[in-house]
Amino acid sequence: MTEHPAHPALDAAHLHCRSLEEALDRFRRQGLDRVADWGGRLADVLTGGGRLLAAGNGGSAAQAQHLTAELVGRYRQERRAYSAISLHAETSSVTAIGNDYGFDHVYARQVAAHGRPGDVLVLLSTSGRSANLIAAAVTARRSGLRVWALTGRGPNPLAEAAHESLCVDADSTATVQETHLVAVHLLCECFDAAVSTPVARRTVTTHGRVS
Repeated sequence: MTEHPAHPALDAAHLHCRSLEEALDRFRRQGLDRVADWGGRLADVLTGGGRLLAAGNGGSAAQAQHLTAELVGRYRQERRAYSAISLHAETSSVTAIGNDYGFDHVYARQVAAHGRPGDVLVLLSTSGRSANLIAAAVTARRSGLRVWALTGRGPNPLAEAAHESLCVDADSTATVQETHLVAVHLLCECFDAAVSTPVARRTVTTHGRVS
C-alpha cells in the first residue's frame, strides 16, 4: 500500500471542520430553542416600533453589523424595513467617545443615547470578557432594554451581565465566530417566520411562555 505524504495544511483543515461540526451539533441540541424564542420576541419588539441595537469587537463587530443589515434590508423574503443599528459602525461616535471617555464606554454611551425601554441589545463576543460590551449590558439593563448575548464557552462575565445568553462550547475562536454566524442567520430566519405569522399565533414561544 502506498502511503500518502503528510499534509499539515490539509490536516489542519480537517481538524477545523471537525471542530465546527461538533460545535454545531451541540448548538443544534442546546441553542435552537433559544434562537427561535429570540426570533419571535424580536418580531414583537420591532413590529411594535421598537429597535434592535447590536455591538461587538473585531470579527464579532462584523457579525453584529451582518445582523442589523439583514433586518434593515432583508434576509430572504421581501418585507418592510425594521430599525436596527450596529453601534460600532457609528465611527465618529466611537472615536469621539473613545477619545473623551475611554474605549470601555464606546457602546454604553450609545446605548444610553439610542436605547429605549423595551428595545433589544444583542452583544457578540467570543471571549465574553470584553469590558466595553459588559458596560453596554449594564447600561442597557438600567435603561430598560432587554440584553441578549452570543458568547464563547460559559460561564463568562458578559453572559452573566445579559438577561439571556447563548454560549458556544468550542475551544477555537474561529469556531465560535462561525457558530455565531449560523445563530445570526437562524435568528433572522426565525424573525422572518414570526413577522409573517399572525400575532395571535406567535404569543406562545417554543418554551411555552408568553413572549
